[in-house]
Amino acid sequence: MNPFSVVKRVSLKNILKGILLGLSRPLFIFPTLKATKDCMKVSTSLYGKLHHKNGPANAFRHALWNCLIAQRCFRWGKNKDIVLDWVKKVTDWHEQAFPNKPLAKAMDLHNNEVGRFIFERNPEKTEEEIISILQKMTSESIKIEEGADLSEFKNQLVHILAP
Repeated sequence: MNPFSVVKRVSLKNILKGILLGLSRPLFIFPTLKATKDCMKVSTSLYGKLHHKNGPANAFRHALWNCLIAQRCFRWGKNKDIVLDWVKKVTDWHEQAFPNKPLAKAMDLHNNEVGRFIFERNPEKTEEEIISILQKMTSESIKIEEGADLSEFKNQLVHILAP
């Protein structure tokens, strides 16, 4: 992926917000970027291009992304609350900076939260163990439609498109 093509899609306001966010926790920038890159690699290896659509593979990717960022930053931060706050802020920023349709955005935010929940409950697990947990959850992901109350699916992955 070309970083310049990504930056062209983001408004100046959101670029500035991202810079300020990074400056708030500079030690978390590189672990976050590495986690993002590794998440994409794992998702592609397991699901091919399906993780770019709004199906179960996309739910997996969002949850894994949040888990990996949390795990990697936790090595530096050692404070679960600070790390989880960072992960929420950075992934919420991403959803704001790269707008999506309302249902897709709600799905992404929900699956991001599930990923943070999995990390919070399993900080000692290896990345391989987390991937295994999330793969099982992906196979049980729930299809949602417009108007769905996502609070009914707390701690469960959700998707829009059938696999």
